[in-house]
Amino acid sequence: MFLRSIVNNAKRFAPNIRAMSSQGGPLVDLTVDNDGVAILTMQRPPVNSLNLDLLKEISKSLDEVAKNKSKGLILTSSSPTVFSAGLDIMEMYKPDFKRAEEFWTTLQDVWFKLFGSNFVTAAAINGHAPAGGCLLSMSCEYRVMVSGKFTIGLNETALGIVAPTWFMDTMCHTIPMREAEYALTTARMFTVDEALKVRLIDETATDKADAISKCKDFIEKFDNIPPLARAITKQKIRQGPIERLQKNRKADLDEFLSYLKHPKVQQSLEMYIQILKMKSSKN
Repeated sequence: MFLRSIVNNAKRFAPNIRAMSSQGGPLVDLTVDNDGVAILTMQRPPVNSLNLDLLKEISKSLDEVAKNKSKGLILTSSSPTVFSAGLDIMEMYKPDFKRAEEFWTTLQDVWFKLFGSNFVTAAAINGHAPAGGCLLSMSCEYRVMVSGKFTIGLNETALGIVAPTWFMDTMCHTIPMREAEYALTTARMFTVDEALKVRLIDETATDKADAISKCKDFIEKFDNIPPLARAITKQKIRQGPIERLQKNRKADLDEFLSYLKHPKVQQSLEMYIQILKMKSSKN
């Protein structure tokens, strides 16, 4: 009964995207414009599923942005319809546990670097952003989403998964706690207009170029604000969630690995993979 409900919910809540990704070519593109704004583009086709390799490249890029003292970062996607489909399910299905450990700690690192960065961050969300894709965008300070039939949210409970505390903390830091509690428990996927209404996103855009332009406008608001004061203020406001994960980082990893070892979890992941394969074959 439990597994059947997971499958039914997977069919209902999975966006019309494929979460099976192929390799080939650089996984990210990092450019810095003349104004010192870095644009980090995820480009792991078809849907920027966050596997270990992509997360490593994002982590390295964030280090580079910090090292080069860029005044701001815009995170976006090369896909025309998907920002990021979230964590790559193949990293969790019948995993090599040494790799799984590196996968999860790298995800933690990316969150620390993005959520707690010294530089200004904005997300140009040019498509669907479920689960881990939503986490990345919420970790930024400002979000602009392209209008269309796209959705965004943390939908883990629909698959019988409990989002980690730091995922929840990030959502509670972004939208009112009552809205976050309802969204997290119901696996709510917000439309663009709904996301704007609760401030899960800050603005809408006509297309990706418009989204990037609006993100740059946000970053430019800080041109006359001393950067050190701005950065410390931001980090103090975000200190609670950051310290909570720092203190519980090993326990968080152990919980993830324990989850992967559960037979019912592996069975539900296998069923979900079959659903994705069926969707893929129909496209």
